[in-house]
Amino acid sequence: MMAQVLQTARATKAAVLEGSRAIAEVVGLCRPQVISAYPITPQTHIVEALAQMVAEGSLKAEFVNVESEHSAASVVLGASATGARVYTASSSQGISLMSEVLFNISGTRLPVVMTCANRALSAPLNIWNDQQDSLSVRDAGWIQLYAEDNQEAIDTHIQAYRIAEDRRILLPVMVCVDGFLLTHTYEPLILPAQEDVDAFLPPYRPLSYLTPDAPVTFGAFADPEYYLESRYQLHQAMGRARGVIEDVAQRYAQVFGRHHHGGLIDSYFMEGAATAVVAMGSVVATLRDVVEGLRGRGEPVGLVKVRSFRPFPTEALRAALGGVERVVVLEKALSPGGVGILAAEVRAIFQGKARQPAISAFVAGLGGRDIPVGALEEMIERAAAGAVEEQFLGLKPELAEEELGD
Repeated sequence: MMAQVLQTARATKAAVLEGSRAIAEVVGLCRPQVISAYPITPQTHIVEALAQMVAEGSLKAEFVNVESEHSAASVVLGASATGARVYTASSSQGISLMSEVLFNISGTRLPVVMTCANRALSAPLNIWNDQQDSLSVRDAGWIQLYAEDNQEAIDTHIQAYRIAEDRRILLPVMVCVDGFLLTHTYEPLILPAQEDVDAFLPPYRPLSYLTPDAPVTFGAFADPEYYLESRYQLHQAMGRARGVIEDVAQRYAQVFGRHHHGGLIDSYFMEGAATAVVAMGSVVATLRDVVEGLRGRGEPVGLVKVRSFRPFPTEALRAALGGVERVVVLEKALSPGGVGILAAEVRAIFQGKARQPAISAFVAGLGGRDIPVGALEEMIERAAAGAVEEQFLGLKPELAEEELGD
């Protein structure tokens, strides 16, 4: 395996690139045949670069300009149904606008790959990062993978096609990348060579597709006699996806030498930890520094990154957190009138279990609000003093107490 990794490493290219450009470059290496998207900040740079690559002839694909995100999703749905490898990207209100089609794509079991450049939802209008857009469609039947940094983002896109097109599942994959924090950040990255991507990701060969030579029906009407079974089959495929995600991550590591610490989750400093912090996305990078600093001071704190939110890594997360006394969930999303979304999922995995850690939930970073290191350390200290049911980190009380019209 080592010889294979070293051989591949000699064929790679190191470059300092903006996250969006790097994603576009790697999507191009996956050889999509049809691309369709509508511009929306902070996703625009990705598809802008892909459109330029198609126009210049460096990427042999059809780029379909459309009038909305709903149309973009509809185009890739139709193209995928004819057997083409496809790609789209969106963000925020664009994700909301295409939500109808997202359900259709997954229900038709089409292996579409999409980038979600995570951004806050309106109103009020906000273009900065949180994860409310992707999590608002968590029930659409899409696999959702969250990237910690841009290297993981580009590697995950290659894996996403391999996962989506696996005949054991045939499900669409959404690669979630924090807007601006990753999409507009320049980082030194390792870009794989085309021949290595081709070897890892062979041409897409659909199990069935629309052709006059062998007519089939996609997305047929399902009355009560059949609809339940179709949703059950989708649910079962999502369950099988856990093993596929892990398998693809391992295979990717064998070829490219990068594993990103796991397929479904990543544990960091969890050995001997009494308190574990759980989070997703780019904030995990900051939390690594916080946890390492606390460990240096003798505090038994660990970190678990959730890479796959759908399918939710129930067993992996339960095993990782089974020995801790406290769990601190930090999330950049909110279900108004309910609870934090990730926190609800974490609490559910311990429901009915004899041993349950005390679970504290903190919502932070909405609309791009900074999450300083000091606030993260304070969050862990507060959780250690007693379970916090729901707390907003960094809230301005004087503004929060104001009501409309006051």
